[in-house]
Amino acid sequence: MPSSDRRRFLQQAASAGIALSSSSLLSGSVFGESASSGARLSAHTSAPNTGDVVRVYVDSRRVIAPLDRNLFGSFLEHLGRAIYEGIYEPGSKLADANGFRKDVLTEIRQMGVPIIRYPGGNFVSGYNWLDGVGPKESRPRVLDKAWDSINTNQFGTNEFMAWCKAVGTEPLMGLNLGTGTPEEAAALVEYCHTDQGTE
Repeated sequence: MPSSDRRRFLQQAASAGIALSSSSLLSGSVFGESASSGARLSAHTSAPNTGDVVRVYVDSRRVIAPLDRNLFGSFLEHLGRAIYEGIYEPGSKLADANGFRKDVLTEIRQMGVPIIRYPGGNFVSGYNWLDGVGPKESRPRVLDKAWDSINTNQFGTNEFMAWCKAVGTEPLMGLNLGTGTPEEAAALVEYCHTDQGTE
């Protein structure tokens, strides 16, 4: 599809979306049957290169299935200031005794984020979770190849779990399937679930 046709189609689709939103606000029923008149609201646009009319009908009263709350989850990645200075800033007047930013804790609690994945997207494919556990003074500073930055490993698995508990969310651990091994992934599961300690 030529870019001009694609652009025109997207503009027309956006117009239909605006019509959908305003219709929803004004009538309480979007692209559905009107209870009083039996009229059907519709938005239409011409499909690129065909001249055919595309119609979209949405019945806001019809429920197919409930949405799982976990769809509204989030993730944390060692990228920019997301971790350091974002949620974790020891020594800051905004931080609690664990180094967690109290203002961020409050916001996440109020938002009610049900589940948070860590340690993020591209970052996890080069991350060794063992670098982020144990005494902080012994944790290695390593090059994060995904974002070409230095990771001090001062925030790792234990800190993430404590932070999740503090904000009232469920942790979802990401696994390194890039440079990691199945054995390392299994060891992380063992570490997180075995109370008496592991190798």
